[in-house]
Amino acid sequence: MVDFKKLSAQAKDLVEKRGGTDALKKDASELTEIAKGKGSLSDKAKAAAAALKDSGAKGPAEPTADAAPAAEAGPKPDPAAPAPGEGADAEHAGRKAERRKERAERKADGDDPVS
Repeated sequence: MVDFKKLSAQAKDLVEKRGGTDALKKDASELTEIAKGKGSLSDKAKAAAAALKDSGAKGPAEPTADAAPAAEAGPKPDPAAPAPGEGADAEHAGRKAERRKERAERKADGDDPVS
């Protein structure tokens, strides 16, 4: 038998650990962008897994510089521009753009672990 109260409490704890509902919404929008992007299903799955390693929250759970960004196929919106309907954190967007640039360089050198 499933204890729904316990399951609900665990879900709430997990959402709070990842930065709350706003962070959850940012994670969901990032996954949506990955799913709608170009590339193989395998590339999308790898990019989604890497994106979920980073919480959408600001603070101690911020992403590391070696985290893989979303799939690199097709035109992308400016990462420094705020997402529609929300004031994106400029510092977070700058770090994200830098990670994308590093990944593009690794990919050009043939040293991309996601490939």
